[in-house]
Amino acid sequence: MTEEIKNQQAQDYDASQIQVLEGLEAVRMRPGMYIGSTSKEGLHHLVWEIVDNSIDEALAGFASHIQVFIEPDDSITVVDDGRGIPVDIQEKTGRPAVETVFTVLHAGGKFGGGGYKVSGGLHGVGSSVVNALSTQLDVHVHKNGKIHYQEYRRGHVVADLEVVGDTDKTGTTVHFTPDPEIFTETTTFDFDKLNKRIQELAFLNRGLRISITDKREGLEQTRHYHYEGGIASYVEYINENKDVIFDTPIYTDGEMDDITVEVAMQYTTGYHENVMSFANNIHTHEGGTHEQGFRTALTRVINDYARKNKLLKDNEDNLTGEDVREGLTAVISVKHPNPQFEGQTKTKLGNSEVVKITNRLFSDAFSDFLMENPQIAKRIVEKGILAAKARVAAKRAREVTRKKSGLEISNLPGKLADCSSNNPAETELFIVEGDSAGGSAKSGRNREFQAILPIRGKILNVEKASMDKILANEEIRSLFTAMGTGFGAEFDVTKARYQKLVLMTDADVDGSHIATLLMTFFFRHMKEVVEGGHIYLAKPPLYLLKATGNKKWYAYSDEEKDNMISELIEKRQSNGAKINPNDSPMKQAGLNDIQRYKGLGEMDADQLWETTMKPENRVLIQVKVEDAERADAIFSKLMGDEVSLRKSFIQTRAKDANFDELDV
Repeated sequence: MTEEIKNQQAQDYDASQIQVLEGLEAVRMRPGMYIGSTSKEGLHHLVWEIVDNSIDEALAGFASHIQVFIEPDDSITVVDDGRGIPVDIQEKTGRPAVETVFTVLHAGGKFGGGGYKVSGGLHGVGSSVVNALSTQLDVHVHKNGKIHYQEYRRGHVVADLEVVGDTDKTGTTVHFTPDPEIFTETTTFDFDKLNKRIQELAFLNRGLRISITDKREGLEQTRHYHYEGGIASYVEYINENKDVIFDTPIYTDGEMDDITVEVAMQYTTGYHENVMSFANNIHTHEGGTHEQGFRTALTRVINDYARKNKLLKDNEDNLTGEDVREGLTAVISVKHPNPQFEGQTKTKLGNSEVVKITNRLFSDAFSDFLMENPQIAKRIVEKGILAAKARVAAKRAREVTRKKSGLEISNLPGKLADCSSNNPAETELFIVEGDSAGGSAKSGRNREFQAILPIRGKILNVEKASMDKILANEEIRSLFTAMGTGFGAEFDVTKARYQKLVLMTDADVDGSHIATLLMTFFFRHMKEVVEGGHIYLAKPPLYLLKATGNKKWYAYSDEEKDNMISELIEKRQSNGAKINPNDSPMKQAGLNDIQRYKGLGEMDADQLWETTMKPENRVLIQVKVEDAERADAIFSKLMGDEVSLRKSFIQTRAKDANFDELDV
């Protein structure tokens, strides 16, 4: 850049170059700041911004019925029977309040104006953001005997608010169409994703009627939800496929300083903890002060009861939090007039006073329950004592397997063929079925970044085992040690030695079973690894097609094999080859042999590398968990103790099985 140009540019940098984004332009310019992303998640977030407003009406005691419709064109309509958004003139803007709500950021009834005592939508950006990110939005307000209507395009008012009819109801109907210019990945709504949250909201708001209807062609369906039991019904729903140690969930609720706390809990005979927390209906995935208060109170109350009733001897240690939560399913829901969330995503509650309030309210109610129900109390304490014994045994096993450092080679399992790179961001661990395939994988791999851990046979089903039994299993100890994450309370996903964990098993029934056992293990004891998208299934080829001149092709399915043969026949025909239609398809295609691989061990090192391990060629299927509660239920059903549940699952789905694809 010359000095002359530089001086010119310096002079040109004046006030005209300072951009001021008017109204909702800022939202369209940086949508991720307001809804997290413009992907599938962000698209569905739009629905929750509008539904949350209707829920807030329910929390305030005015709405009792909310309806969500996915329209045939993938637009959304939300209907409630609340008070209806105010339609009179808002003093500051000089425009109708409903217009202000949809066109001005940080405008709403949740900033202490007296409209709402408790609210999920706190930032006042919800309605206006949805409007800004929609090609079209319209609102009908039923209020004061009139129907008021206004329409907007990409956040801009089309015409003034007008009265379009009479009504004997109250409430608000919002209809919007997401903008494909913003949501470039997809504008198609996922019914299951919306349905899960709708059901969750019904559980969290006892007595609320809420429904979702899909009007799209070929997808038509409606689900209605209404739970008088509230979060106690939620716990029953989560545990419906599990063996419980008492039939009816424990339910407590209380209020202090305008903060209401609800807790529902039930113990199963299993070993896995499932504690879910909510603040103003928002799922606080990362927990927070309400969860902290609950955990502290639970541990203290159970220990106090055990001591008073001589269930714990004087020389025995207190039960730990981990002990008393083994097999626990709990839902904690707090309603707070001024919650402090960490960020717009609202995944962690930060109000310090909630620890004390949750602790006190739950402690009092839970202590009374244990005193009034001595048999159930005894079962809870005994389960905790058994968990403590297993924990001590697991600790002894842990001492055997623990390494001083995640990268200390001397402490790694003997069967592990480690890679030379120490950078977890680029390393891969292949968990391979059998020593034969393990040997081929070790020879064929790229030693720089690919590590191989062969496992022999089927590992322990961790769904039905306590931690001490799990750690007594050599194959599982090898997995824990190789990963370097630790386990139990000491598990730390940031210490993982590999970015990718690839399960490489045979393409038969036994191979699928081994992969399922491994995925059960990872889901139950390394859940963050699964949720982080680090688990992959390798897809080895099913067929090797050979022709003269050392020509070969790999096919990963029957369909792919048949397509390859058809293409080879067509190619030979176009090249003028004489083809006898009476010959077999294989001969017509000019093939000498078609080999079906029964297992990975049939491949030599070069073939295994070329087809299944080489990054440029391989097919990897990422294991994702979009719905943790559903995944939890499926693992309990298919891998748990209840044989009848598996039997029922198989019987109901047998008619859908494709017997041609079964490897029998």
